[in-house]
Amino acid sequence: MFEITYLSLAVLLMVLTLAPLSWSQVWWIRGLDFPRLQLSVLLGALLVIGLIVTRDWNSVTAVALGIVIGCLVCQLWWILPYTFFFPKEVEAVAAGGGGTHLRIMTANVLMPNHNSAGLLHLVRDFTPDVLVTLESDDWWQERLDAIEKDYPHTVKAPLDNLYGMHVYSRLPLSDVSVEYLVEDDKPSVHCFIELPCGQKVKAHFVHPAPPSPTENEESEERDAELVLVARRVEPEKYPTIVTGDLNDVAWSRTTLLFRKISGLLDPRIGRGMFNTFHAEHWFARWPLDHIFHSHHFGLVSMTRLPGFGSDHFPLLTELALAPGENGVNDGPSPDEEDKEAADDIVKKAMA
Repeated sequence: MFEITYLSLAVLLMVLTLAPLSWSQVWWIRGLDFPRLQLSVLLGALLVIGLIVTRDWNSVTAVALGIVIGCLVCQLWWILPYTFFFPKEVEAVAAGGGGTHLRIMTANVLMPNHNSAGLLHLVRDFTPDVLVTLESDDWWQERLDAIEKDYPHTVKAPLDNLYGMHVYSRLPLSDVSVEYLVEDDKPSVHCFIELPCGQKVKAHFVHPAPPSPTENEESEERDAELVLVARRVEPEKYPTIVTGDLNDVAWSRTTLLFRKISGLLDPRIGRGMFNTFHAEHWFARWPLDHIFHSHHFGLVSMTRLPGFGSDHFPLLTELALAPGENGVNDGPSPDEEDKEAADDIVKKAMA
């Protein structure tokens, strides 16, 4: 009886492991990209149980253990880059002056959450140069305007559909555009941020909708927006950052495709996952809030800040211009298959 139960669990976990390796955009398959850490823990526990309990080895237990080991290796292959066991993709640089630093806070406020005082307290404590809020509506805008004296450069796109977006900046913004790249009610913000040293940084702030039974039954809209933003990145021309709630995890195929097309670096690689969602459930947390940047930057610090009532933790990242620190080829690059996949994603979403 134990052997059959053990094999059944192994096969179930194999299905959950292999399903997201496809390019299927069905919401429940793409959702399996998220819990790779949790599935790794389950697989590790199942492996230990199998080794302890099994006394008489036979073909059934051998096959089951083989499946468990294979799935565990597969899951770890995806998530290990986001641990201390992996080489850092972005070099660390020391905090300093010279006007070359950019300190940015992203915060998904959770529109029904009305603890604006909690967020404003974090802003005053951690003094970002730029605050980007997601899910912020008119109510949130009225409260956030309290910091406008210190953050006079703003972009405001309040919406009551969970996809409003606001930018409050100490630093000058230019060439600002609020665009709806894929869906008519899902904005993204694109602008230049001028550092104190005079260098302009191209910034893209994004929040595509997730694949889910209550929003988009497939991930095509999210995936297409990420591809379209990635294609706008021109790191050979400008230092660039992309940040926001991507409603995707750092290790998914679609996020990897975004990084390949854009050529941007991920400062979490070799440092940690920096899980920002879900703030209230420690056992089910994933890195949904991201920041990617061009090779022009080194990382000063990256911190997940305390919660303020939202289902997301804020993310605070400080970058500094560090020419030559990361080279120009350290990020992933696309092959022909990646380019074809990106074309197919955009064509399907725009059809």
